[in-house]
Amino acid sequence: MTSYQVMTPSAARGILSSIFWKPEFDWVIQKVHVLNPIRHISIRRNEVKSKISPGSVKQWMKNDGHDRYYADKDRTQRNTLALRDVSYIIEANVSLKEHAQNEHPAKYRDQFRRRVNNGSCYKRPFLGNREFAAFFAPVDGSETAIDYTDQLGRMLFDLNYNIDEKRAKPVFFNAELNNGVLNVPVEKYKEVWRN
Repeated sequence: MTSYQVMTPSAARGILSSIFWKPEFDWVIQKVHVLNPIRHISIRRNEVKSKISPGSVKQWMKNDGHDRYYADKDRTQRNTLALRDVSYIIEANVSLKEHAQNEHPAKYRDQFRRRVNNGSCYKRPFLGNREFAAFFAPVDGSETAIDYTDQLGRMLFDLNYNIDEKRAKPVFFNAELNNGVLNVPVEKYKEVWRN
């Protein structure tokens, strides 16, 4: 598994939703500012491909002559090339859903800001895997994006679940980092949210 060079818009949306989510709105990611140099780390780990059922364990406990189960028989090694020491500023807005059009978006932005200032979240945000916990704090104004411009290639924008097929359809865009800022094509949300 290899990480993109920058967090994807859907990952940014997931982090914001972990901090503050309401069924009345969707997060619209506009920009991702990359604050630390892009660095990778290689991680290799062993994973067990299957689990023992509780029924099998109970049956083994009843019988003295049971077969032993060794986890390394059913193990696989995974290599991950992950981002290391990341720091981002996520610029986003809320897009009210149809049933909440009478509300004002500032209400939700203020609630989000209070949660960030207090360090509150519904569930701990993470980057890619749960063991890569994300920490968050309010912007203090001293942050600056890295001085780096590059074509990042095709990047996952989000998944379209509003289709008749059994699986979600991935939506991609051509990502470009300009002076450390990933500009997210907001018009792609129409493609993801279409009904």
